[in-house]
Amino acid sequence: MDKTICKIGYRSGLVAFGAASAFVIVQLLQLLRMISYPTDEILIYATSLCIVIPFLLELLALHYFIAEEKRFWSHAAILFGTLYAVFVTANYAVQLATVIPTKIRGSSQDIRLLEQTPHSMFWDFDALGYIFMGLATLVAVPLFEKNGFQKWVRASFIANALVTPLISVVYFYPEYSEKLLVLGFPWATTAPLAMLLLAIMFKKQFSTGE
Repeated sequence: MDKTICKIGYRSGLVAFGAASAFVIVQLLQLLRMISYPTDEILIYATSLCIVIPFLLELLALHYFIAEEKRFWSHAAILFGTLYAVFVTANYAVQLATVIPTKIRGSSQDIRLLEQTPHSMFWDFDALGYIFMGLATLVAVPLFEKNGFQKWVRASFIANALVTPLISVVYFYPEYSEKLLVLGFPWATTAPLAMLLLAIMFKKQFSTGE
């Protein structure tokens, strides 16, 4: 196994974990009313956007880490990860570059269609993004052994996949509320943990050859 790929996977995983953790912290601060608009939305979209590329690189490193006979599943994980990346990048770029600056200028009427509000188009983009992230972790489960350190990585990926239906309920339930948001909060643990444990797996590989 090329140690360079493992190092890329490790470092990308750490960045993805850091960005996901930062997003969780900002989301909590927003719910606790400790930060307000536009700071809250800027930080939420910016930290979320910072997850995308590192997460994709971590999946790509996993593809080259895994034995060839299992690469159908790692390729499938990359495909679902790419769909996640396309939907959320489109959303966050629009919110950060168009919606928030326009609202700050006082011209919010001009961009109503582009706002991420419950059950809007970009709300659905965000939902699809995180559903595809969950599917990426689901199809990656067969890649990991059921023993050694890989069993913990496997368990974290299963946990994150199991949260995906809850994410779907949060986004697509007819009436959105902050109480409903709590239903999807297990993602705040499962997603960062999966990214971190996968990164540690790469670290163990290039450090000890396990």
